[in-house]
Amino acid sequence: MITGICPGSYDPVTNGHVDVITRAAGIFDRVVVGVVGNPHHKQPMFTTEERLEFLHAAVGHLENVEVDVFRELVVEFAKKWDAKAIVKGLRVISDFEWEFQMNQLNRHLAPDVETVYVMASPQVSFVSSSGVKEIAAFGGDVSALVPEPVARRFKELFPNGRPGTPENPAE
Repeated sequence: MITGICPGSYDPVTNGHVDVITRAAGIFDRVVVGVVGNPHHKQPMFTTEERLEFLHAAVGHLENVEVDVFRELVVEFAKKWDAKAIVKGLRVISDFEWEFQMNQLNRHLAPDVETVYVMASPQVSFVSSSGVKEIAAFGGDVSALVPEPVARRFKELFPNGRPGTPENPAE
């Protein structure tokens, strides 16, 4: 059985993530979606539990996909699951620059774990978690960009958008 892992913060999961995970599920015997439990580079908007729930709802129909939380190095998470590959989605050139650096570091730490890149499908190549959060926070409709439970949660959090605007923060 060949296992690939799809690590990320998934804060929140987007339709772009679902696209990559679904396509990885067609390549590997088993795909483990790894949710970073304590990302060091950013403070998540959603709790680990919420991110797990969103992912289960989004990919639960894929029989060979599991979801797990990790708090260790991604290569250690890969070894824990006996994964042969780390699967990463690429949208734009800047994604490649970051992922290239991470690939080299991971390869140094675990030369037996390969990184596989899946190019984003054109219809979701512009979707990012940070962009979705920004749109939702200002009351924009993100229902075409994220799974339904995520869109519903954003409507609960920002029913009328956040107060104030960048030009007039006191409003």
